[in-house]
Amino acid sequence: MGPGGIATIIAAASLFVIAIAVAYAVVRVGRLVDQAGAAITDLTAEVTPLLEEVTLTVELINGPLQSINKVTKTVEGLTTKISDSTESFLDKNKMAMSAASALLAVSKMKKNSETKTKKKKSAKSEKESE
Repeated sequence: MGPGGIATIIAAASLFVIAIAVAYAVVRVGRLVDQAGAAITDLTAEVTPLLEEVTLTVELINGPLQSINKVTKTVEGLTTKISDSTESFLDKNKMAMSAASALLAVSKMKKNSETKTKKKKSAKSEKESE
């Protein structure tokens, strides 16, 4: 056996070791893929009912929200109509505008006098407590 034969034996042995290492890596990767597939299957089995429950909950919430939306639109329309009617009435009746402004002024004066009365009472109670 010459130097070429020994080199061939060494090359064959190293190729055999490399082939075993590659086979081991393939087997390990195969197990990893199998475990990943099982994990995905378990996850799918758990998530599907959860998604169904979430969908049902959202549907149950949307029903009242649609009712609230209808009520809100109705109130908005009513408010717009009242505002338009009030503006139209006040534009056509200058005396009504004067009466409304007088009532507003009286209301403000009453609030101011009530505020002053409360301040006086609180000041008196503070002096008495001292």
